[in-house]
Amino acid sequence: MLIFAVITIEVLLMIYPISWVIRTYIPVVVIGSYFISIIIEYIQKKKFYNNLLDTINELEEKYLINELIKEPSFSEGKILKKTLNEIDKSMLENVNKYKHFQEEYKEYIELWIHEIKIPIAASKMVIENNKNQVTKSIDEELDKVENYIEQALYYARSNTLEKDYYIRKCKIKDFVNESVKRNKNAFIQERIKVNIHDVEREVSTDSKWIIFILNQIIQNSIKYMKKGENKEIEIYSEQGKEKVILYIKDNGVGIKEEEISRVFEKGFTGTNGRISNKKSTGIGLYLCKKLCDKLGISIKLDSEENEGTIVRIIFPRSSYINFE
Repeated sequence: MLIFAVITIEVLLMIYPISWVIRTYIPVVVIGSYFISIIIEYIQKKKFYNNLLDTINELEEKYLINELIKEPSFSEGKILKKTLNEIDKSMLENVNKYKHFQEEYKEYIELWIHEIKIPIAASKMVIENNKNQVTKSIDEELDKVENYIEQALYYARSNTLEKDYYIRKCKIKDFVNESVKRNKNAFIQERIKVNIHDVEREVSTDSKWIIFILNQIIQNSIKYMKKGENKEIEIYSEQGKEKVILYIKDNGVGIKEEEISRVFEKGFTGTNGRISNKKSTGIGLYLCKKLCDKLGISIKLDSEENEGTIVRIIFPRSSYINFE
């Protein structure tokens, strides 16, 4: 169209006695101006889109790109920016909707868990007043039910841990004794010796959540204990330069070397967990890892097949400020 316009102008100018310099100058200026404007527009767009791509590649949360790009000066860029604004708005509406659904579901789960505890407590009272071998077995199964219910409660709360924890100084001995007390029936039934020593040290943490974590580890040790005599779980602590380490050591069946790196994965049961009488869910250690991360502590596991397992819970000394 530009060439057609220039040719038309040149044909019309032929009617008049105009010098060849002017006739040459006019198309050069028109065509030159056109290509200069194209080059300027190209530079603007290239700079904008290169910056857009670089920013996206650097971002972990890609959806934040709209907040970081500047308002472009050309029409296509403005359309893109407006489109991204609409996408952001729609995404936020959907996220809030699903967040609301999740909150409702979490509230229902927590309510159900609290309600189900009532008939379990009542059943335990009936068992207490009618002790025999049958009710003893029922009581043991109810303990397992309580554990799964507690696991469900902590799983529901694990994503909002920051709203439900209180960091303070507490003695390792207190939460170790509480965890052992909760599992006393299982220790007696399985004839497992519990060796507790060097647990007088203090750490800064939330005792309620740590008791749950320790409880899951102890129950795993009980579940995967070898048959026979000399069953033992040893619990002790060590003082490091900038940390306190709590050890939970057992002489159970252990874990295969190639499976150790996956024990904290959600749903991973491993060879031991697939044994029919164990019925592992693969949730316990996953929850332990998730809660430890949120509490600012570390959990490590070492194991040797047919020799036993050692779990270390590492409390950094300076992770939290004490407000007491």
